[in-house]
Order: sequence, then structure tokens, then C-alpha cells
Amino acid sequence: MIQNKLTRTVTTAVLSSMAFLLMLLEIPYPGSAFLKIDFSDIPALAALILFGPGAALTVEALKNVLHYFLQGSGTGVPIDQLSNFIAAALLILPAWFIYKRTQTVKGLMAGLAAGTLSMAVLMSVFNYFVALPVYTYLMGMPKMNAAEIYQFIVIGILPFNLIKGFLISAVFTMVYIRMKAWFDQKSVQTS
Repeated sequence: MIQNKLTRTVTTAVLSSMAFLLMLLEIPYPGSAFLKIDFSDIPALAALILFGPGAALTVEALKNVLHYFLQGSGTGVPIDQLSNFIAAALLILPAWFIYKRTQTVKGLMAGLAAGTLSMAVLMSVFNYFVALPVYTYLMGMPKMNAAEIYQFIVIGILPFNLIKGFLISAVFTMVYIRMKAWFDQKSVQTS
């Protein structure tokens, strides 16, 4: 029991460190100064398969806290990291609820597809009502009207999250297929 808890804690910490390092390798998204694609959600998805959604969200939280304290934020407030955490949660939770029923590659793919759609749609809503108004206010930029925000979301935010979700899902599915036996063995040992 104690060894399982220690293994879970250490593995979650290692996956959080990996996620932070992957977050530093970001690819700028064309047309936006603050949207960047990174593969830092892959270690969180590994934690999801091994230990469940609590561990995956812990990986995401630790990654974003590390990122904020070591890299900072353009606004001084961790709005970037908060947005990243919410987006990851919107990807992870639907993936878990679908995957846990079958625990197959098809179940994982269906879960990641649902997570990608939920992330794209709900992050558009979050950006419309919260993130973009706060970001423009904190950066001292001129306030965007509703039509400008809507256009930016339809042209920038929505496709960005669909592309990011697809890329993360594709890479993690390949990792999962190659390591399925290991994931199955480790998740049984830590149960």
C-alpha cells in the first residue's frame, strides 16, 4: 500500500517535470502572438491511463505552476497557465470517461476525439467571456467589441484547439499503442 502510494507520487512528479519541459518546446500558432502548440499534455494522458483523472490533473496543475514561477506570464497574472489547465482538463476528463468503459485503443481514440471537441467548443466559450476580455484589459490593449472577439474565436481559437487536440491525440495514441502492454501492467500493479 505504501509502496503503491510512493510509486504513484514519484511517477506523477516525474510526469509533471516531463510535461513542464515539453511545454517549453512550443510551436507558435500562425496569426496569434499568444497561442502556441505544445505536447505537454502527453505526460498527463499517461498519468490518466496509469492512475486516473486525479493524477492527470495533478500533472497539469504542477506543470502550469512550474511554468508560471519559472517563465512568468506576459500579463503578470497566470491567465495563460489557467487557460492551459482548463483546456487540458476539457481534453482529459471526456477522454477518461469514455476510455475507462472499454480500456481499448478504440475507446481511447473515441475519448480523445470527444475531449478534443469539448476542448475546442468550451475553450471558445471561455475565451469569449473570460480569457480575451481579461487578457486585453491586463495588457492595456483597446477593448475588443463582441464582433471582433467572435471573429477571433472562429478564425483563431476554435481551429487552434481542434488542431492542438488532434495532434496531441494522434501522438499519444501512437505512444499508447506501442506501450499498451506496459500501461496495462503498471496500472494493474498500482491498483
